[in-house]
Amino acid sequence: MRTKILATAFAAAAALTLSACGGSDDGGKGDNAAAEVKGGQRSGQAIVLDQAKTKPDLVLTGTDGKKYDLLKETEGRPTLLFFGYTHCPDVCPLTMSNVGIAVKKLPKAEREKLRVVFVSTDPARDTPKRIRSWLDAQGGTDFVGLTGDFNTIEAAARPLGIYIEKPKKEKDGSITVSHGAEVIGFSPKDDKGHWIYTTEATADRYAKDLPKIIEGRNP
Repeated sequence: MRTKILATAFAAAAALTLSACGGSDDGGKGDNAAAEVKGGQRSGQAIVLDQAKTKPDLVLTGTDGKKYDLLKETEGRPTLLFFGYTHCPDVCPLTMSNVGIAVKKLPKAEREKLRVVFVSTDPARDTPKRIRSWLDAQGGTDFVGLTGDFNTIEAAARPLGIYIEKPKKEKDGSITVSHGAEVIGFSPKDDKGHWIYTTEATADRYAKDLPKIIEGRNP
């Protein structure tokens, strides 16, 4: 498997140029390259958007096998949204584990308010059972995992500035999955996306910022 992280440009915020990172089906021993950010805020700090993003009207299948309505289930709740896939050798597990570490540091009352939602960009392979096991392994036992129709997922991600491509099987049998790797934070005050985190964001950064996001304040 190979992972390609797609470049994303945010108007009035930053132009994010992310390099490719990769792995292979032989246990993730392929070449790896760290994501690079050019322009905008660095060191994993939150990018505060001048124009908030609308939360997608998305209904997919949760890890319990039941339909999950993103708008309904996260209404009025602080929400982190990430598009990735479970066979990812590097960026996706690192991102989810960093968020997981930060969430565990929150008081119980704040943890219960927050929703962390993972949406698969490789739904053909990411079954509800596999996503649940994978999220739990990253420390996200309370995280929501969603899978379903690829076209539906791609259409929901596009207006957010998260660009994903349908997984492609290469001649050597490997599978390339290309996707934007930003985490979008939605405010409980208006249910809109106000904050972007790049792959540089650390667990400490999330731990510092989450209490403010939960209150709907800029980090």
